[in-house]
Amino acid sequence: MVLIRRREKKDRPPSLRSGVVGDLVAGLSVALVLIPQSLAYAELAGVPAHVGLYAAALPPIVAAIFVSSPYLQTGPTAIASLLTFGALSSVAPLFSPRYIALASLLALFVGLVRLVVGLARGGALVYLLSQTVLTGFISAAALIIIAGQIPTVFGVEAPDGGVFERFGWVLTHPASWNASSLLFAVATIAIVFGARRVHAFFPGVLLAVVLAAGYSAAFGYAGPRVGAVPTALPTISLDLPWNALPTLVLSGLVIALVGFAEPAAIARTFAAQDRSRWNPNAEFVSQGAANIVAGLVGGFPVGGSIARSALNRAMGARTRWSGATTGVAMLAFLPFAAVLAPLPKAVLGAVVVTAVAPLVQPGPLRLLWSYSKPQFYIALGTFLLTLWFTPHVERAVMLGVLLAVVVHLWRELTLEVQEWSEEGTLHLKPVGVLWFGTAAALEEKLPSLLNRHPEARRLVIHFDGLGRVDLSGALAIRTFLLNARAAGIQVEIADVPPQTQRVVQSVFGDYI
Repeated sequence: MVLIRRREKKDRPPSLRSGVVGDLVAGLSVALVLIPQSLAYAELAGVPAHVGLYAAALPPIVAAIFVSSPYLQTGPTAIASLLTFGALSSVAPLFSPRYIALASLLALFVGLVRLVVGLARGGALVYLLSQTVLTGFISAAALIIIAGQIPTVFGVEAPDGGVFERFGWVLTHPASWNASSLLFAVATIAIVFGARRVHAFFPGVLLAVVLAAGYSAAFGYAGPRVGAVPTALPTISLDLPWNALPTLVLSGLVIALVGFAEPAAIARTFAAQDRSRWNPNAEFVSQGAANIVAGLVGGFPVGGSIARSALNRAMGARTRWSGATTGVAMLAFLPFAAVLAPLPKAVLGAVVVTAVAPLVQPGPLRLLWSYSKPQFYIALGTFLLTLWFTPHVERAVMLGVLLAVVVHLWRELTLEVQEWSEEGTLHLKPVGVLWFGTAAALEEKLPSLLNRHPEARRLVIHFDGLGRVDLSGALAIRTFLLNARAAGIQVEIADVPPQTQRVVQSVFGDYI
């Protein structure tokens, strides 16, 4: 008995310690990646780089209080930054005080929307964004982000214009290229991708940033740099341009749903791998609270990062407090953030390029072509619309969802009828969904089918090809069957699937 008790006492503390240590190691590892990413994504969103540090500090701590996934890492993301840029770039000058204030107001509104959805237990809203719409949108968004970083990578101040106009101008004016900026960017890309060949989680981004900042500080760099970085801790403020809120409502609603697709996918995937449950309502609440805090401290909309969440899990995170550890580490770094002042902006552009390049995935589009042509066209349509509406990519998402709904309705309105005849018996097998929208078409087809088979004295309708049978549709078909029976044709219903038995039994009970 004594030996057993000693073993229990020995076993428990190491288990507890391993959990705490795992969260600490994972949280700190993510923070090392988040520091340069938060600077880069802030630039992508159109706000000064240091604003990204504010969005990466308190939001992860607040999100950890409500989140259901132990691995989800909250903070600035490429997609959320692009959506922010699309919503605000035509409203105020980039990097201006008003633009920064609008970004904070947008984050606050996005947070309120997500919080309300979560508290109202409306987490199922995330499924309104089909995988095909997201496939097209994310690939196009990644291309837009890469094109938008080309002026930064080349160290060029391109003329005002659209993302692709500036991209084309830079490529056609090689005399304007800054050789030093381009060299920094190429070196950063080489280090990041080279580090991945060493190990999937080798901190290549951090290494590139440290080397670039150190070289710039020691030997000087004349190109665009991050510049002065405030070292004060973030403070809460409600001094926001509230009168501009009506102009942000539509963009905020889109960001609240589209931006949530990423953390939802992360939480759902890891929950399936761990054979555990995830709660979309809790994730909505956590992401809502994180964005509210981001808005109050002068940040911009944030979300869940796939790459950082995967790193968090791989480094041994055990509980949601690994995310809080990341936030605390970011807060601790803020007083020393001035060390980033000499960092070339070309490095931040390269960091963004390396982060989003894997999101350009033609493979899923090819698979959709082989799986379903209509779904392929939804993804392709969303892809092209996203490029067309740049930078207002939220419009493309809305049209992509509308396109998916239209295709779904078109398929719902299409009812294929298979027919064959055996010894005076006509067999009909409708395939699709029988509802009031398709019942009329089927009603019109049935008489012509009987006319083509005048020898038929018996009619058998097989229901196993119907995914759903709605009452009004069933009643419409019953009228035809009554007329067929009155004409001397024996009518029978066969192969009724379980999901339609209740309606079919109540309407066609005497035909089964």
